[in-house]
Amino acid sequence: MAGKFEVFKDKKGETRFRLKAGNGQIILASEGYKRKASCMNGIESVRKNSQTDERFERKATRAGKFRFNLRATNGQVIGTSESYNTEKARENGVASVAKNAPDAKVVDETA
Repeated sequence: MAGKFEVFKDKKGETRFRLKAGNGQIILASEGYKRKASCMNGIESVRKNSQTDERFERKATRAGKFRFNLRATNGQVIGTSESYNTEKARENGVASVAKNAPDAKVVDETA
């Protein structure tokens, strides 16, 4: 099963996207956007930047967990992962974003 981007409205009324792997797990989540068009641009940026490993900023949390941000060429964070228990699990998350993002369909839940 292929990955998908889900576009939705949050509680503040902002538009967000989340990238889900084929198994339904959320592997990347966006910030809130005021305009839907900006959110759609964010998805295109994820498609492009997920193919360059250097765009993934790997981090460790104070709680000993691991996560990553995906950054655009201008340095802006365009997506954030969940927390993982191990570095290996985080790397699997990075690989899943790189694999799923380019061809993931967009499901608009705001319509």
